Amino acid sequence: MKTLTVALKNCHGIRELDAAFSFEKGNAVAVYAPNGTMKTSFARTFKDLAGGQETADHMFPTRETQRAVTDENGDDLDPNDVVVVLSYDEELGPTESTSTLLVNPELRKEYEGLQVDLLDARDELVAALKTQSGTKQDVASSLSRVFTQQNDRFFEALVRISYEVEQLEDTRFADLPYDVLFNDKVDAVLRTPGVQSELAKYVTRLNELLDESTFFDRSTFTFYNATNVTKSLGDNGFFAAKHSLLLHGEDEPRTVTSDADLKTLIAEEKKRITDDDALRKKLDAVERALQKNVDARRFFDFIAGREELLPELANVDSFQQSVWKSYLKAHEDVFQRVVTCFKDTEARRKEIEQQAAQESTQWEKVIQIFNDRFFVPFRLSAENKHRVMLGQETMLKLVFEFEEGGESIGVERDDLLAVLSNGEKKALYILNVLFEMEARKAAGRETLFVIDDLADSFDYKNKYAIIQYLKEMADHTDFKLVLLTHNFDFFRTLVSRGVVGYNRCFMAQKGETKILLNQAEHVNNPFIRGFKKNFFADGMQRVASIPFVRNILEYTKGTDDGDYIVLTSLLHWKNDSASITNAELDRIFTETFHGQGGKAWESPGDSVIDLLIQQADQALVADEGVNFENKIVLSIATRILAEKYMVAELNDPGFTDAITANQAQALFQAFRNRGLGTPQARETLDGVVLMTPENIHVNSFMYEPIIDMSDVALRELYSQVKSL
Repeated sequence: MKTLTVALKNCHGIRELDAAFSFEKGNAVAVYAPNGTMKTSFARTFKDLAGGQETADHMFPTRETQRAVTDENGDDLDPNDVVVVLSYDEELGPTESTSTLLVNPELRKEYEGLQVDLLDARDELVAALKTQSGTKQDVASSLSRVFTQQNDRFFEALVRISYEVEQLEDTRFADLPYDVLFNDKVDAVLRTPGVQSELAKYVTRLNELLDESTFFDRSTFTFYNATNVTKSLGDNGFFAAKHSLLLHGEDEPRTVTSDADLKTLIAEEKKRITDDDALRKKLDAVERALQKNVDARRFFDFIAGREELLPELANVDSFQQSVWKSYLKAHEDVFQRVVTCFKDTEARRKEIEQQAAQESTQWEKVIQIFNDRFFVPFRLSAENKHRVMLGQETMLKLVFEFEEGGESIGVERDDLLAVLSNGEKKALYILNVLFEMEARKAAGRETLFVIDDLADSFDYKNKYAIIQYLKEMADHTDFKLVLLTHNFDFFRTLVSRGVVGYNRCFMAQKGETKILLNQAEHVNNPFIRGFKKNFFADGMQRVASIPFVRNILEYTKGTDDGDYIVLTSLLHWKNDSASITNAELDRIFTETFHGQGGKAWESPGDSVIDLLIQQADQALVADEGVNFENKIVLSIATRILAEKYMVAELNDPGFTDAITANQAQALFQAFRNRGLGTPQARETLDGVVLMTPENIHVNSFMYEPIIDMSDVALRELYSQVKSL
């Protein structure tokens, strides 16, 4: 992208903005925008663009919104190529996209190649188990947890029980509905001592009855065995072939010649046992214990029809494992395929995992940049790096080591945020921004970054670390940066550190109908670079130079110096203010600064105060913009006229001539205390006292307040003072 063209109307409070940013001579532009001008609204508008959302004016939703963001060919920007970095977002953390920074492509490719057959078999098995069990739970993690007490050991669990499943002779539990039998609410009830006690009593009595049974045996011929025998004989035509069974009883053997006779005999024997009064009472006690909640009642309703399962509940863990083994036995072919695939690739997979754990990735480079450059009370490391690298997990887990007083302790992110200062929290936020930027670098795709006051509220050490990283970003071929800030010192540093060129710096000004972006002026030392050179030719910059020259005299000669006192009379209304000429001002300037010989103002005999008022009147009708010198002149003229008015109204030379400091404040206090002027006049003068001092006492080191201010308020105040 060589050019970014932005045309906005009614976007998050921006009434209108038209701007074109060129990246032909550099990849970054900077916009200084005083608070309330456009910075946040601009960033939100681009956030909408990046998210594929429409933009609106939330304060005036009925206004028609227009948003056109195009490149040099007039093509709309692809939302995927736009990243907005807000000033601060505490919730921002690692994402799946940034986690791809961990990937070593060659290792990942080989690892995934090993996994292809295994994952196909796994998916087939999981689908079969899900259908078999009817569960809505995560099959892989549930099975893993039952056999390993961990959620992510699915394959290891299968290998561990493969022999046991192979040795199973039947799938007696394969038809059981898993979620009815095993869920958190049922599990909590089953494991209570009361329920376990009632179950134990039931099982004890059942075993007694089985021991007394004519045909059943609790260890060799249970209800389940009997049912299976009946079904097997019937299915295989045993009785249809005129065969018979000879069953041994207490008195004499009993001959069974049909499937119906056998079913009847078994049913009678089961009924004799289950109708036992003592056993029934114990079953009722179990039922009462299982009336805790809906899930437990549903469980009992099912189990009451399958009483042969009750003894299994004496050991819930063992029963749960047996159920899973039955499910697996029902799908033994695909189960064994999974186990075989896993075993065949296990050795190489472990080698790759060990190599991945030792890899130095871009994530660690980012973490190293953060740990080395930023001054915060914690260190960072990546806990599950190799698992993310190989696709086993999607999100990186950061480990924070908090350091204080020579000691360190590992803490969770939320606990860390609770003890960090705002600046330190922002530093942690910067880490996540670095991850996003490095992910974009790795993708090799051209990206526009709109960065909103990233260094705001930082101490200088961390601010310079951010600026250094922004410089590295600006040097990257695929990146284009629009840097937004309301911090003039940060704006100035972006230029001095080479992040942006002077010709790619803009200042935003809020006009009556639209936002204006002007080429930046006075970014570095406006007096030396501008005003001083134009002192004898430009009236506005000449007058605006007075407070700068007065500062130099204060630093070099002191406040009792005669020339310092003369210049004070051009900033405060004194007895000699009206009589000071341009020739006198020229003399002071040339004596203060070497190399000015032979230069003079074109009307040396004219009053400087007259020039001041003339330039202030011109500032009233100047074009909208930054207007740095205009605002200084308006501030000086406004205060001079206000003081002149108050001195005349007070008419007390003994008082006014004795004022040695804070003259405007002292005059206004006396003016108000003596009840002079109208309420409107006093309100105007109060505005003068509040607004003008910082705008006049500017110097080469700190002049942000006046740049930050719109000159609309100053123009209005000057006009009000002139009318007094």
